[in-house]
Amino acid sequence: MLYKFKSQVAADVIMLQPDAETLLKIIGKSPGAQGIITVEQVPAALDALRRAIAAQKQKHAEKLAGNAPKSDDKDDDGVPLDHRAGPFMHLLEHSAQAGKDVVWGV
Repeated sequence: MLYKFKSQVAADVIMLQPDAETLLKIIGKSPGAQGIITVEQVPAALDALRRAIAAQKQKHAEKLAGNAPKSDDKDDDGVPLDHRAGPFMHLLEHSAQAGKDVVWGV
C-alpha cells in the first residue's frame, strides 16, 4: 500500500506503507487509510521528527565508535530517517506556513 500525503499548497508526497507508518507513529498519529495533520499539530510533529532523527544519528555515531550495544537491526536498511522524512517535513512546513492542513487517503 502507498500513502499519499496531500496539501493545497505543495506537491504530494508518496511513500511506501512501512516508511509512512513509521513517520506517522513518530508524530503520534495512528496509521490508517485516512487521516489529517492540522496546522496546529505541525510544530509538535516537526519537533518529534527532529528528535527521532537526532536519536538515530546519535545511535549511528555510537555504533561507529563501537560504544553501542549489539543489536539486531533487521529494520535498518541503511537509509537514514532524515532522508526518508525530508520531503514529508517540507510538506508539513510549507503547509503550516500557508495555514493549510495535510491529509492522506482523502
